Parts: sequence; C-alpha cells; structure tokens
Amino acid sequence: MDRALSAPGKLFLSGEYAVLWGGVARLAAVAPRTAAYVRRRQDSRVHICLEEGTLQGLTTPRGVKWDRDVPAGFSFVARALDEALRAHGRASVGFDLAVAPGALGPGGHKLGIGGSASATVLAAEAARFVLEEKFDVLKLALTAHTLGQGGKGSGGDVATSFAGGTVRYRRYDVTALADAANTGRFNAALAESPPVDLWRMPMPRVSMLYAFTGESASTRLLIGQVEARLADAGRAAFVERSDALGRTIEDGLGGGRDFRAFAEAVKAQHALLLELGPLETEGMRRVLAIAASYQCAGKLSGAGGGDGCILFAPDVEAREALRQGLESRGFLTLTLDVEQGVRGEAHADARLRGWVDALT
Repeated sequence: MDRALSAPGKLFLSGEYAVLWGGVARLAAVAPRTAAYVRRRQDSRVHICLEEGTLQGLTTPRGVKWDRDVPAGFSFVARALDEALRAHGRASVGFDLAVAPGALGPGGHKLGIGGSASATVLAAEAARFVLEEKFDVLKLALTAHTLGQGGKGSGGDVATSFAGGTVRYRRYDVTALADAANTGRFNAALAESPPVDLWRMPMPRVSMLYAFTGESASTRLLIGQVEARLADAGRAAFVERSDALGRTIEDGLGGGRDFRAFAEAVKAQHALLLELGPLETEGMRRVLAIAASYQCAGKLSGAGGGDGCILFAPDVEAREALRQGLESRGFLTLTLDVEQGVRGEAHADARLRGWVDALT
C-alpha cells in the first residue's frame, strides 16, 4: 500500500501580521510543489526520509517513539506523524515517508513560500492514508505546525497548502485540540471542534509574479519582535486598517476595480506593514521600484525582513516584461499560477521511491 502526493507553497496577498491578531489574510497557493511518497510497512517501524538523512522510530498510540532526538530539519514532519498517531489512538502498523526538499534560491536560501507548512500537510495526509483514518487533515496539520513553531504563526500557510487556490483565512485557535491530543481525545476533538474559517476566492484576473530578494528571513523571530513592540490597542487599529485594504485587494484581484485603484491598495498594504518595523530590505526596495517603473504593483509577502515580493501586473504581457527586467538585474523570479491543494499523484518521484526502497 503506497501513495505519491504533492502540495503547493503559499504567498500572502494581504493580511500579514493582522491575521495573527484576529484579522483576515488572503493567500494564494503557488508552485513549486513539494512531493512526498509513503509506503505502509508490515512491522511497526516508522522512517522519515529527507535529503539530509533518515529518522526512525516505532508507532505507539501516543505518537512515534523516536530512536533519537528529533533534528530540527525533521521537526514539522515528525510532529505531524505524532499527532496523526494520537488521533488514531491505538496500535498500528508502521510506514515509511519520504519528503522532497523545499524549493531553494541562489546560495541555498529558502524562497519563503511555506516549505514547512507543505511538509506538515503532506505528512498529515500521508499518515491518514496509511492509517485508513477519516480525521480532519487540515485541523491536525494546523495543530502540528503551530506546536512545531512554539505557538507562533497564523496557520495561513498550512491552510493554503491544504486547500489550494486563492483563499481568505482567519487564524484558527488550536489550543483545545492540543490539549485533547494530550488526553487521548484528539480524534473526537478534531470532529467536534468548529470548522476552520477558510473561504475560496475567485481566480485572480491579474497576472502575478514572485521576485526573490536573495536572502531568507526567520518568520518566528520577526513575529516575536513585532509583537513585542505593539500593544493590544495598536494591534486592533492595525487589523482594522489591514482588513479594509484586504477587501479592496480582493475586489481588485477579481477584476472588480481598475488596475490603478488595485495597485494603490497594494502599495498601501505594503506601507502599512512597514509601520510595524524595519521589515523591508534593500532588495525589496529595488524590486518594488523596478515593478513601479513597469506600471506594476507589489508588496512584501510574508513576515518580511527577507524572502521576496509578490508582484501584480495588469496582463500577461506586462508581467513578462517585468520578469525580464528583474532577471536582467539579477533577481530570481517565479511566474505564478494558482495551484491545487494537497493531492495524490499518479507517479511517485523516482528519488523519493529510491529512498524508501533502500530502507530495511
């Protein structure tokens, strides 16, 4: 019994930081996709195969009994498997899971499109398949990813990787689910808990591009710094302004406004984020200035402090001209088309299958 899977990355269209404090985020599922391959075993052993090596353990109703401390690079996948076994709640066969590395830019830098979220969703869905369970994969993945980040993060990247498309999302509180996982009621809690506030939006009618600035950022560190600077009243005011701009951006994405009005809302959303602190790098400033010179719009996407900018063009021709202009100046770009969420694939990645075949 085996299965090949893939899941997309994500980019924030609007609502970064506001979604942490009760506001709404809008995100798009984007390529490159992350691949995974899972195979059921005849014994109770579990193996996680990543590019950096293999981690092994034994299945138990309380999670995986790992043979050693879980290395940082394995933490999100391992946490998702632990939570899946807690949701299963009884003895089970083992399985081998191979997950491809996330997309990297020049110099081995992470591109900032949600690699840990994709890996978490893939691990949760792979375990559900092998265990022949019906638990809510999204809620389980949100729980695992939040716990893996020490409670930080909004879960928007997880929700987008799971659902695909362009989505409107409000942060999901996993506190009760995490408590239930520690008391043996996780499966019931997943079924009884409120639905995730996640809504699909129409397909965008503007053309999109991602420009990587050449340096990665630590989302967890940046969130901690911003939250330390902003008190409750300031957060509430920020959310109100962000949500208003987000509605305008959503309307513009769907073609409800002319591109100039949409571009002004995108620019205002970027400026609002900069009020939180020094989130814009010199690379971002250069990218956005180049975009403006091509009559396109853009903003940082995510926590800031590195990674890249999401850029919007009124049509495909303008996007292509911008792409060429950016690449001629040394920036890595990704042409963005909206991707489906986590899904089964007809054929397994040969390298991932090889990793599993090599196990004993």
